[in-house]
Amino acid sequence: MFIFLTVVQAIVAALLVVVILMQKSEGGGLGVGGSPAGFMSARGAADFMTRATTVLASLFVLLSIALAALAVGTTSGREIDTSLQRNTPVQNAPAADPLAPAQAPAGQQAPAAPAAAPANDPLKGAAGQ
Repeated sequence: MFIFLTVVQAIVAALLVVVILMQKSEGGGLGVGGSPAGFMSARGAADFMTRATTVLASLFVLLSIALAALAVGTTSGREIDTSLQRNTPVQNAPAADPLAPAQAPAGQQAPAAPAAAPANDPLKGAAGQ
């Protein structure tokens, strides 16, 4: 049913594009002329195109709502497929702080802290002098 309604909506969308392009606009559009008398006079064609546009646009909106309702109804009962899930040994572990002093294992002494920067450090610039 879902595929059938999707195909119908595609056909309605294509017809809607064609009808809109065939309408005569202020700039001329792609409208095709007809005989001045009868149903396909300029006024009759304009009324027909306006009605066709209204009907096709309404049908397109209704089909969109129906397809959305069907899509929600068919996908709401499914479970998430975890067959491709990777098993990692540690999840959500806090990352080690690279700026923290290194901790030595038990029984060993931690390495000494780096020496202080010299007074004429070029990275400090004029602000440090």
